[in-house]
Amino acid sequence: MAELVPVGRQGALGDAPAAVAAWFEPHRRELVGYCYRMLGSGLEAEDAVQETLLRAWESLDRFDERRSAWRSWLFTIATNVCLDMLRAAQRRARAMDLGPASQGGPDPRSVLPESRWVYPMADRSVLREDGDPAELAAQRDTIRLAFIAALQHLPARQRAVLILRDVLRWKADEVAQLLGVTVPAVNSALQRARATLAARSPRLGDPVPPMADAEQQRLVRRYVDAFERHDVETLVSLLHEDAITSMPPFVWWLRSRAAIGRVMAASDACRGDRFIPTRANGTVALGQYRRGGPDGAYGPFALVVLEMAEGVVTETTTYLQVLRLFPSFGLPLEWQP
Repeated sequence: MAELVPVGRQGALGDAPAAVAAWFEPHRRELVGYCYRMLGSGLEAEDAVQETLLRAWESLDRFDERRSAWRSWLFTIATNVCLDMLRAAQRRARAMDLGPASQGGPDPRSVLPESRWVYPMADRSVLREDGDPAELAAQRDTIRLAFIAALQHLPARQRAVLILRDVLRWKADEVAQLLGVTVPAVNSALQRARATLAARSPRLGDPVPPMADAEQQRLVRRYVDAFERHDVETLVSLLHEDAITSMPPFVWWLRSRAAIGRVMAASDACRGDRFIPTRANGTVALGQYRRGGPDGAYGPFALVVLEMAEGVVTETTTYLQVLRLFPSFGLPLEWQP
């Protein structure tokens, strides 16, 4: 890292924080991933990281390189930003956390605002695809929707401790310094956090069974083809027997291939929709487009996050409020297939 020059807003760097941004950029992905796990929303995580950069710039004259590494200082600021954002926030969740499975289609009267849902995150914002394959696989598991939802059950400081220790592999004394507590306090918080996660989701620590890239791509192609043709029989055959589907913002979800098939067969609302693949939460996602303009162009309708294992789709989460989401996933807001 280039030598830091402690200056205030009107100091030697003038009003342009370009130098701070240059020091900050190598840590952006890691910080976004940290804030996402803390907050449960990709949109909020990006806001938190921008606020972290702003606070770092505003307080640069107070940074002492002799007492703290630049990375640790940034994580301290990011943690405080997240804790501030979480003070007044309600817990984010998935539909499966809110009630039993449904039998029919979604109830339009039963919805929750965006702020109550665990929202997706683009892989490209938090993962380095050129990293070590084993490390990359482990990092993918820690941004799965189920893991992010489970984290939301932890008190904010326990959440920070668990993410820093178990996900980012910080040492206990480093976490203690960041949070301004003792090492025994960090170890105690970590034990409580692990116990809470184990009680709520006993299988959460199990890695997602890997599928070869070619097998995964074939499954996605077959799924998209069947969906675009509204071939419900083929589509349902690609689902696991106990597959789950949900559709935020509806407080509604289905469990089982049979239940999903019945609901899909009862409506052809998605007939004619088209898809562009992307990646979210360590897995494949699909930008779903629907024809809407007079010129025949397709516009954003949903972002579908797919979980797959053993050659079938095990879970789909279809996010309907996507106008702000699509750009972060590299998806156009207008498309002509």
